[in-house]
Amino acid sequence: MSYFGDLISTVFERRYRKALSDEVDGRTTSDLCEALLSSHGEVSGVTLARNLLDRYASMTGEEKATYFDFMTHKLEINSDDVIGTLQAYQNKPGKSTYRAFAAACEPKRQELARRLNQVPGATGQLVGMRKDLLGMLKERPDLEPLDVDFKHLFSSWFNRGFLVLRPINWESPADILDKIIAYEAVHAIDSWDDLRRRLKPSDRRCFGFFHPAMADEPLIFVEVALTKGIPDSVQDLLADDRTAIDAEDADTAVFYSISNCQAGLAGISFGNSLIKQVVTDLSKELPVLKTFVTLSPIPGMNRWLAGHYPELQKATDDQALAARYLLEAKRPDGMPLDPVARFHLGNGALVHAVHADADISENGRRQSNGTMVNYLYDLSQISQNHEQFVGEKTVVASDAVKTLSASVTLQA
Repeated sequence: MSYFGDLISTVFERRYRKALSDEVDGRTTSDLCEALLSSHGEVSGVTLARNLLDRYASMTGEEKATYFDFMTHKLEINSDDVIGTLQAYQNKPGKSTYRAFAAACEPKRQELARRLNQVPGATGQLVGMRKDLLGMLKERPDLEPLDVDFKHLFSSWFNRGFLVLRPINWESPADILDKIIAYEAVHAIDSWDDLRRRLKPSDRRCFGFFHPAMADEPLIFVEVALTKGIPDSVQDLLADDRTAIDAEDADTAVFYSISNCQAGLAGISFGNSLIKQVVTDLSKELPVLKTFVTLSPIPGMNRWLAGHYPELQKATDDQALAARYLLEAKRPDGMPLDPVARFHLGNGALVHAVHADADISENGRRQSNGTMVNYLYDLSQISQNHEQFVGEKTVVASDAVKTLSASVTLQA
């Protein structure tokens, strides 16, 4: 009886959804949003959400901007309600007054996003929606409050507790491997043979974070080379004719490429957790590993030189310039100018060594005259380094890098 009951229920539910879908097709997008926010039935809510997401997928850029304008300015908080409920809470702190204040502080657009997320596959669509929004903010800064809400929701939905670390290797599904090629953002993968050289040998590893709601979409991944000693060139790491070593013979794990995959999750930090988890897992798998380093690009170096010290670009040693840039170039808030440096130093790494001609690709030459840097993750010093960087904005570096930096004379 249960089987036939479920069957009949499914048939009626599908007919109801079909009828409701036909009904909502004639409504405006804003009307559908309001209907979704006021709906109480699960079936009607899911149908409305699906129709809204389908409609968004077919919108032009101008129509998307109009939709974002509605979400930003028509589903905003009511400042009078916020002030009034805050005063009520201050006068009589308690569960009911706090609940009223919290409700007043949350704009309707956050609840709209939650209700849209009822639809299977909606999480990825909402991430894509934020990608579209981010592309408009330069011309439409008035939409920035909407982005704040998207980021607030995604910070919870993509919390580390929900993420799954998965190894990616040559036996991984083809659609995942296709995405690794597409999303590689540091050292382009130019063929399937190139990908095989990065994933198949015994001294190569790749790990990615995935989310259950986007199971076939990597959020971020890191490529790792297992080596003897610390490398000074990405050409050697990725050489077509290099000889692989047994993983058990390696003493160093090199993180040579970290790529964020979802533009709509910009500002949601995964890299910190990813590296720490990979270090933990590799340490368990291969206790022989004693050193954990990166071989990282220096993307802002040449822009900094061109803007401040153009005369030094040809007259000074690239390694010394890179050391000076990494240790001394700062943003107005005192943090390092280089985004990769901020990331690794914020994770507790230190600037270990710089290498000239380490990336002779066109991109490497354009960014830093081919110079690269090793950030060292000294497991015994990570917490201390992190505290120094966050609390005092101290760039922790080896003596060798400090000496190189001090050898450069800068004249304003």
